Amino acid sequence: MSYETTISHFKERLNAQSSDVLFEEIIAIVDEHFDFTPTAFQNGELHNDVGQNSGSCKVFSVAQIIGLDEQQTLVSFGQYYRDDVLSNPEGEDHQNIRNFMKTGWAGIDFEQSPLQMKEH
Repeated sequence: MSYETTISHFKERLNAQSSDVLFEEIIAIVDEHFDFTPTAFQNGELHNDVGQNSGSCKVFSVAQIIGLDEQQTLVSFGQYYRDDVLSNPEGEDHQNIRNFMKTGWAGIDFEQSPLQMKEH
């Protein structure tokens, strides 16, 4: 499937079938279409060192690239957002998701660009 088709289908799922989206789906998109460089990043008050929380780094980076809004980005975290964060609002797990819920895109700052499009 082409990059454009993959992104289009994923965005449709985010909007129409958000309760079925899995974290692994957006990671698969990144792994198929991008080269990833572990990168330090800031998420609100949370600092992530190089190589720390690489899954979140991938999600936030690709979400910026493909133009997801904050809600679509949260839904992209799939079961971690739905089952772990929303069902336990006072929890201490998944701090990148919880911080993003508070600060949104304004809180995200990458030390360098973590993703580069692969040449197919």
